[in-house]
Amino acid sequence: MPKIRSEKDVWELVDRWGFLPFFRNTVPGFSIEEHTPREIWFSDVPGPWEWKGPVIRLGGCAYGKLFASKAGYISERMLPDFLNYRRDGYDFDSRYECGLAGRKDLDVFDTVSRYGSLLSKKLKSLCGYTRSGGQKGFDGVITRLQMQGYICVSDFEYMVDKTGKTYGWGVARYSTFDGMFGEDLTRSAYSREPSESFERLVSAVEKSFPDAPRNNIEKLLVYR
Repeated sequence: MPKIRSEKDVWELVDRWGFLPFFRNTVPGFSIEEHTPREIWFSDVPGPWEWKGPVIRLGGCAYGKLFASKAGYISERMLPDFLNYRRDGYDFDSRYECGLAGRKDLDVFDTVSRYGSLLSKKLKSLCGYTRSGGQKGFDGVITRLQMQGYICVSDFEYMVDKTGKTYGWGVARYSTFDGMFGEDLTRSAYSREPSESFERLVSAVEKSFPDAPRNNIEKLLVYR
């Protein structure tokens, strides 16, 4: 069983398996949580929570709420089939035009596309999700856009105090998958049927976890 003790260990496991959910799930052993020693899961030293930004910056992988609406990484080599399956043949504009996405989703997607990338606080402000009388439901919108394969987390940034020290939890910076990885990559599996891409995703997990029931793998990867 691999042990995760650094951001490099996380990155290497993403690269080896193709996917790496953050939390334990329907496939036993397939998570950062299960391979991280308890003493560094929550501690005063940097651990998986603080490594998210550094892992993303190493390149070659994407991060977001991608597995059953929970966080995880996906390698660049698996990304085309992942996006082809999750988008189900629709770029976001066509999804909206066909009535398969709401106005709130359009506003958030268009705002991120227009700016290239945005910290979550700024994105909420621009889209009217303010604490006093603003729109509601931002978390649902941003999670849905990640699960559908349109938006990902491109970094995490920390607040800095007067002495220059960082504090608090990292603030997510959102980008579109197309903007972060380029359309040549993100659309490179469009020639395949989404169902074929799904089979390729399942097969990749089966290769690493041959004893996992197929139904459990499907529960982790499927989007409804």
